[in-house]
Amino acid sequence: MAKTPSSTARDRVRDTVPKLIELTDNVLFGDVWERPGLSKRDRSLIVCATLIATYRPEQLRGHLERALINGVTKDEISEMITHLAFYGGWPAAMSAANIAREVFEQNP
Repeated sequence: MAKTPSSTARDRVRDTVPKLIELTDNVLFGDVWERPGLSKRDRSLIVCATLIATYRPEQLRGHLERALINGVTKDEISEMITHLAFYGGWPAAMSAANIAREVFEQNP
């Protein structure tokens, strides 16, 4: 299993929900994200699209950063947000656009 990089979001709640963070680190990122059936890039697209469509802005920021690391381009993220406006709702897409803008500014 690959070692998952620490996350500030996970670290903030590690003492509150240690088992949840253990499962996140070992099962979600240690197993599911490492399965060979999908590339990490594709998994990032799926997760970001899901977070946008289900309006999960708190988790979206970190996954957009991970998506950039996993090879998703800023143009692809922009297209994904635009596309999801029609399937997940305009407000969700606009919120995602603002989060993406902030992430892009921090990751030139």
